[in-house]
Amino acid sequence: MQNLNDLITRAEGLIDKLESLLPSAQPTVDWSATAWRWVVANNKGYLQAVAHPHQIQLANIHFVDTQKAEIVRNTRQFLAGFSANNVLLTGARGTGKSSLIKALLTEFSAQGLRLIEIEKQDLIHLADIVQQIRERPEKFIIFCDDLTFEASDEGYKALKVVLDGSIAHNSDNVLVYATSNRKHLMPEFMVDNLATRHLDGEIRPSDTIEEKTALSERFGLWLSFYAFDQDEYLSIAQNWLQTFGLPFDEAASKAALDFSLTRGARSGRIAYQFARDYSGKMGLAGKLK
Repeated sequence: MQNLNDLITRAEGLIDKLESLLPSAQPTVDWSATAWRWVVANNKGYLQAVAHPHQIQLANIHFVDTQKAEIVRNTRQFLAGFSANNVLLTGARGTGKSSLIKALLTEFSAQGLRLIEIEKQDLIHLADIVQQIRERPEKFIIFCDDLTFEASDEGYKALKVVLDGSIAHNSDNVLVYATSNRKHLMPEFMVDNLATRHLDGEIRPSDTIEEKTALSERFGLWLSFYAFDQDEYLSIAQNWLQTFGLPFDEAASKAALDFSLTRGARSGRIAYQFARDYSGKMGLAGKLK
């Protein structure tokens, strides 16, 4: 009897392992949505609709007018069926890079723009995503935030294929918009320079360096963002505080500066966080009176 029970237990364990290897049924994609996240479970991914996308207005993004104009122009070309480029937004933290991409969805979703957010570690699934949306009538931006790679990351080659194409023609309804805090998406080390060669006075960098810088160059449009000065920071804080229905008086201005000092930086993100903190504080003080 004991042998029979052991056999049943082993058989059940084998069945469980076999079931884990079988392809699971993927959820039906809700194409009525305007934004999705690529969600991976058991090494299989699917598009999960975002019920309430972050509604950011282009008008609320300040002091990046040139960058804003360029990415809006590129996106308009894309929506109109003209040629357009993949975009890499690089530079200081909190200066509006990811907010600008989200604001494009708010601005152009009625014209057929859709957004798919993917994590860096899931970029190996890019070909699967493109295959799912290739025949759709909408225009899709695949959005990857804070994009950087280590040399061993498998997503590096997957992204290169989507940016440059493979034997299959790239889909005309897909662009990649990515943000990064550095322009070269892969780290560079001193050891990479050891292979640099000097031939007849010409300096030829090693193939390792060229490979690491090549990924950034595959984005057709580069937009650089820079840290804000104090006046720009205060202006952004004023704008956000006014969206919460509060005036930006002398007390609010001082509070905004104090808030930035505690964070050790001035950025649009910190200005927004200040506005949330200050408006909540004022609301709570009003209730306690």
